[in-house]
Amino acid sequence: MTMTLSRTPLYNVSVELNGRMVPFAGWEMAVQFTGINREHEAVRQTVGMFDISHMGKFILRGEHLIEALQSLVPSDLSRLQPGEAQYSALLNVQGGILDDIIFYNQGIDPITNQPQGLMIVNAATRSRDKAWISAHIEDHGVTLEDLSRDQVLLAVQGPQAEAVLQPFVNDNLSDVKFFGHITTTILGQPAFIARTGYTGEDGFEIMVDPAMGVELWQNLATAGVMPCGLGARDTLRLEAAMALYGQDIDLTTTPLEAGLGWIIHWETKGKFIGRRALEQQKTAGVKQKLVGLEMQGRYIARHGYPVLCNGEKVGEITSGTLSPTLGKAISMAYVPTKLSKIGQSLDVEIRGKTYPAVVVKRPFYRSPHRLKK
Repeated sequence: MTMTLSRTPLYNVSVELNGRMVPFAGWEMAVQFTGINREHEAVRQTVGMFDISHMGKFILRGEHLIEALQSLVPSDLSRLQPGEAQYSALLNVQGGILDDIIFYNQGIDPITNQPQGLMIVNAATRSRDKAWISAHIEDHGVTLEDLSRDQVLLAVQGPQAEAVLQPFVNDNLSDVKFFGHITTTILGQPAFIARTGYTGEDGFEIMVDPAMGVELWQNLATAGVMPCGLGARDTLRLEAAMALYGQDIDLTTTPLEAGLGWIIHWETKGKFIGRRALEQQKTAGVKQKLVGLEMQGRYIARHGYPVLCNGEKVGEITSGTLSPTLGKAISMAYVPTKLSKIGQSLDVEIRGKTYPAVVVKRPFYRSPHRLKK
C-alpha cells in the first residue's frame, strides 16, 4: 500500500525552483535546490530560506493556559512575558521525550480576551502531540486549535536575515530579541514572526496564510534569498549540535542524557510529568550521555554506525555528516557517562572497519552572528 504524501502550499514554487522532492515525515519536501553545500554556505555567510510548513502549529487559548501547560513540560513557562518563547520538551512519566517543542507566549488575545500561545511541534509527532496535550488541558478549560495545514511556516536564516526581511515588515525587526516574537503585518497581511530557528544562525520564522506565504517566498527569492532544502537544514543544525527528534532524542532518552538539563527549571518549577523519574536519574547519576564526536580523518560516521571502545560496542551514532563549515566529519552519539569526557578516544565502525574519533565540545560551530538572549 502506497502512502499518499502531503504537500505544503509552497510545493509548486519549490518544484518551479528545481527543488529535488523527497518523502519526509509524511510530506513531500525539497531536500535541496542548488546543492546542499551552496545552501549551507548561504545561511552561514548571507541568508537562505526554508519551507518548514510541515511542522505542527497549535494555537492554545484559555484563562488557565500557562497553568495547564506547566504539568506537560519541565520548563517554568510562568517566567515568560508576552512576546517571549521557551524551547522545551513534552515528557512521559518515565522522563522520556515525547517531542521537543517551542512555546510562544502571545499574551491576551484581543478577540477572545483570553491568554493565548503558539506551540510548534515536529511534523512526525504532530498527531500524537495533539492527542497528548488535548487530554491534559481539557480539565483546565484550555482549547487547542490545530493550524498545521492552514498556515505556511517559512524560516529566513543567516546574518543578513533581518536586512532582507525588514522591507516587507511594518514593525522594526531590530526590536525583536532572540527568542522574541511579534504579531505584525507583512505586505499588509497578518503575520507572526519569531526570532528563532534551527540553523545556529540569527534569523526568523514566519507564519502566514498560504497565499501570503507563496507571495513572500517569491518576493524573497527575487530579493536574492537562496531557497534551501532539508539537506542544508540538517548539516546546519548538526554543526550547531541541535537535536533531531527521532534520531538524537526520543521516548527512550531523557533531557538529562541528551544534554538538555538546562530546560529543567528545578527550583522554580512545581510538579510536571516525568519529574520523579528525572529526580531519581539525577540522584543515581546519568548512565549515558549524548556527546559530540569528531572523526580523526574524513570518514563520515552516519546514523546507526556502532561506536566502540577497546573493540567493544558502547553506543551508536545518532547523527553524522561532513561539516561544510569546518571541513571535518562530525557526529553525535550516546555513550556511557564514563566515556563522555572531552578528549576521550573512541572508534566508529564504518562498513566493517574501525576509524578513530574523539569526544569534543558541543556545539561544533558557534556562529559569530547569532544573537544572545
